[in-house]
Amino acid sequence: MRYKGDVYRPPSEAHSLIVQVTYGCSHNTCAFCSMYKAKRFELRPMEEILEDFALARQYYSRVGRVFLADGDALIRPADQLETILDEIARLFPECERVTCYASPGSIQKRTPAELTRLRRKNLQMVYMGLESGCDAVLQKMRKGHSAAEIVAAGRKVRESGIALSVTAISGLGGTELWREHAARTGDALSAMGAEYIGLLTLMVEPGTPLWDWVQQGRFVVPDSGIILRETRLLVEHLDTEGSVFRMNHASNYLSLRGTLNRDRQAMLDKLDAAIDGHARLKPEEWRAL
Repeated sequence: MRYKGDVYRPPSEAHSLIVQVTYGCSHNTCAFCSMYKAKRFELRPMEEILEDFALARQYYSRVGRVFLADGDALIRPADQLETILDEIARLFPECERVTCYASPGSIQKRTPAELTRLRRKNLQMVYMGLESGCDAVLQKMRKGHSAAEIVAAGRKVRESGIALSVTAISGLGGTELWREHAARTGDALSAMGAEYIGLLTLMVEPGTPLWDWVQQGRFVVPDSGIILRETRLLVEHLDTEGSVFRMNHASNYLSLRGTLNRDRQAMLDKLDAAIDGHARLKPEEWRAL
C-alpha cells in the first residue's frame, strides 16, 4: 500500500486492510488533537485509490475487513464512495465489512438516502468523535459543532442502518468543568444510543493549542482522582440499552468494560473501589495514545 504521512485507525481495525481515500482531517482545528497537523486535507485521486485495492488483491489471499482512511473518509462525494465500495465488493467478495472515520460535518452533508445506499454497499460502521457533551467544552476545544449537532449526526447514521462507534475524552473539561463535562457527555451518549462507546483519557500533546494553554496556566489537567470521579458521574448518566462500553485504551488509568445498561452497576462498583484506593491504576508513565 502507498501511504501519505502517518496513518491512524481505531484499535478494532488492527487487522483490516487500510486504504487512504482522503488525506488528513477535513476539520483539523480541535485544540487537543495533533494527529493530522502535518497534512493538508485533500481528497485522494480516485485512480490511486482503485490502484491500491487492485494491488492489495495481488498480495492478500483474504481480506475480511477494510478501513477507509484518513480522518474523514465520509466527506467524499457519495457517488465516489459508492464506486469505492463497489470495487471492494468486486475484488474482495469475502470482505465482511467496511468502516471509516466520519465527522459530524461530513455526516450532515450526506442525505439519508445516500447513507442508506452506502450501508447496502457494505459500509457497516462509522467512528465519530463526540469528545464532550458540554457545549462550553466543545467551544473551548474548537470542535466546530454543538453537542446537539453531534447527537443529531449520530442519530442520522444509526437511522440509516449504519452502526455507530462514538468516542469521548475524560478530562477534556479540565478541573473547571469536569462535572458539567461528565454529566452532559453521559446525556449525549445516551441520546445517540450508539452500538459502541469508547472513553479515552486526556493526554496533552506538544504542538497543540491545549499544550500551550497548560503551559500558560489557562488549563489545568485533572489528576487521576478527579478523572475517576468524573468517569463515575458520566457512567451514572448513561442510559443506552445494549451499547457496548469500553474504557480500555492505553490512555486510561483504569480498565472498564461492559454492556449497558446491564453492567452499569458493576462498572460503578469498580469505579467506587478505585476511588477508595482499592484498585490499581495504570502508572502515569505507562499511559499512551
